Amino acid sequence: MGVKTRRIRERARASEGRAPEGGAASEPSRKSGFASLQKALMLAAVALAAFGGTFALVKFSQSRGQAPAARGPAPAGMVWIPGNEFIMGTDEPTPQDNEGPALAVKVDPFWMDRHDVTNDEFRKFVEATGYVTTAEKPVDWEEVKKELPPGAPKPPDEKLQPGSLVYTSPGHPVDLRDMANWWTWTNGASWKHPQGPTSNIDGKDDNPVVQVSWDDAVAYARWAGKRLPTEAEWEFAARGGAKTNTRFWWGDEFRPDGKYMCNTYTGKFPVKDTAEDGFAGVSPWKAFPPNGYGLYDMAGNVWQWTADFYRVDAHALDAERLARSGDAYCLNPKGPSDSFDPGNIKPDAVERVTKGGSFLCSVSYCESYRPTARRGTPPDTGLGHIGFRCVLTPPQRQDASK
Repeated sequence: MGVKTRRIRERARASEGRAPEGGAASEPSRKSGFASLQKALMLAAVALAAFGGTFALVKFSQSRGQAPAARGPAPAGMVWIPGNEFIMGTDEPTPQDNEGPALAVKVDPFWMDRHDVTNDEFRKFVEATGYVTTAEKPVDWEEVKKELPPGAPKPPDEKLQPGSLVYTSPGHPVDLRDMANWWTWTNGASWKHPQGPTSNIDGKDDNPVVQVSWDDAVAYARWAGKRLPTEAEWEFAARGGAKTNTRFWWGDEFRPDGKYMCNTYTGKFPVKDTAEDGFAGVSPWKAFPPNGYGLYDMAGNVWQWTADFYRVDAHALDAERLARSGDAYCLNPKGPSDSFDPGNIKPDAVERVTKGGSFLCSVSYCESYRPTARRGTPPDTGLGHIGFRCVLTPPQRQDASK
């Protein structure tokens, strides 16, 4: 058993009150949980807890041995991702233990959007369907309190009006374990008003749409005849076809020849983004170089929703399954069947995996613009640094044409 797998398992056991393997029970280390952030921040109830998890079997595709369908010409705005075996996750030191252990995975070919869905593209969806996003609807207190400790007081009615969380720099050093120090519940924040009701997206058609929940992203994908990528598909595509894994998709050096390769937080987070890379906030999709597959912003700019449920121990579960089965790799993994994160107010609260990092990531905080970085976010939460892109497989395309 690898060191990272053992560490994750021991934290999982500690979170359940069990003794670690080979020792006495210990108190879990504490850190901020990101899930349920929208509701927790609104009520000033951000929980601090450890990474960990219980164990359950992970669902894997049973399509072993099936030949991929003929691909045909690429759909507009998409690029072909050939699929292959690769090493998912990492055993290297990272800011989070949830990225390991590394394991062999194989994904079938698919098409992926060249860039994140933009404001212009999302606007066309809304105009065609009349869709109303999560942030544009009043907050349902009966649903919110299900994810909070018993007896949590109901917030003032004005806090239950449509809105979302907006990044607000404190302008000075703060405790990085408490994300309430830079996220503010803002009535009127939405995809059309990402920083609040006085902001807008005029002239930003090529920027990724943000303040969209997982539910919003799924609704768009269905309308477009596509779907969200699995975490495995996303991570494979992020590598851009590189023959060996490196810390970033372009290599191990963050700024090769002094060049910025993605939109991140420059300066000391969250005091001041110096915009040394050209942007203090979201950037247009062509602002930084594409990876080897021609995909833009597979690092930084905005986090991207994937289809998978989030568990902090997902890789450890996969590794255990492979060890038991004797298989050479996981084929088209679909992620776990449920969510688990002891860092949440409710550890089993539903979350979905987001990948890629954002303009708020920095080496001084999370450095999540690496392909292996991952975090969980509630599916009904939209934020100013989360967007998405879609994928399409040849069988999906054939089914749609029937």
